[in-house]
Amino acid sequence: MTVMIPFAEGERHLDWLALTEALAAGHKLPKAEVADVFLYEGENTLLNRSAWIAGTGLAVKCATIFPGNRAEGKPAIGGAVNLFSGRDGTLEAILDFALVTKWKTAGDSLLAATRLARPDSRKVLIVGAGTVAHSLVAAYGAGFPQAQFTFWNRSKEGAEAFSEQHPEVEVATDLEAAVGDADIVACATMTTAPLIKGAWLQPGQHIDLIGAYRPDMREVDDEALLRSRVFVDSRATTIDHIGELKIPIAKGVIDETHVVADYYAIDQFVRRDPQDITLFKNGGGAHLDLMTSRYILSAWQAAQGDARTED
Repeated sequence: MTVMIPFAEGERHLDWLALTEALAAGHKLPKAEVADVFLYEGENTLLNRSAWIAGTGLAVKCATIFPGNRAEGKPAIGGAVNLFSGRDGTLEAILDFALVTKWKTAGDSLLAATRLARPDSRKVLIVGAGTVAHSLVAAYGAGFPQAQFTFWNRSKEGAEAFSEQHPEVEVATDLEAAVGDADIVACATMTTAPLIKGAWLQPGQHIDLIGAYRPDMREVDDEALLRSRVFVDSRATTIDHIGELKIPIAKGVIDETHVVADYYAIDQFVRRDPQDITLFKNGGGAHLDLMTSRYILSAWQAAQGDARTED
């Protein structure tokens, strides 16, 4: 029987560290087969992202992007994730789009940070104050329980809105100073011009880049890449498709060998020296949606089983 997993009910059973374990285990399985399909009507878009992993199943993440909805007070993005059995192809679950995206995105970054950031990291800077930034406070708070959070945002209005929801998070007004003072810098912006300068980075830091997803987008400059040991979640998703790496590779600043590893070589996600600067590019990808959806369904089923036992 197909189950429907809404946001609030589904999230109630989830744990950030358990998700990172599920993502790591998923990358020990055969490599995912993935495909994306885009359909357009004017400014509106339908995006289907599909993944198939032997031993995990299949997922199709469907998203509609209708920018004009904002003028009518409606959400601009809608969608759902369909999770299918790899054994017989049956539709096992339909999951809330925002639930899967939230946990996939922040969980992806947390997995890298738990392996690359110094274990004694305490000062976490979040650059940006959008939807992802809220998730990062929760995810990094779970992975680094003693963390003290600071955030920086370009617009005053966005900063004020974020502060209202997270009064415990300190506001930074000087980005350069905030970067220099942080142990972990998590950047989730929509910028095309690099915000983080390599000259600002300090030995021992971990840099987490989430925002750039188009070929023209970058969050750090060339010097930041050159000073860092660079890791990605998926070479296929990041190197040829996202400006963060695509642009400097095209310019000859770095080549593909500058990327140490992706999650399919997760045993290489290690910090060699406390003074290393590590940098992780979070590119997302349908295979991570599949792994996250499978984790959510498993947690949901376990909770339902516990409830039946109590009855």
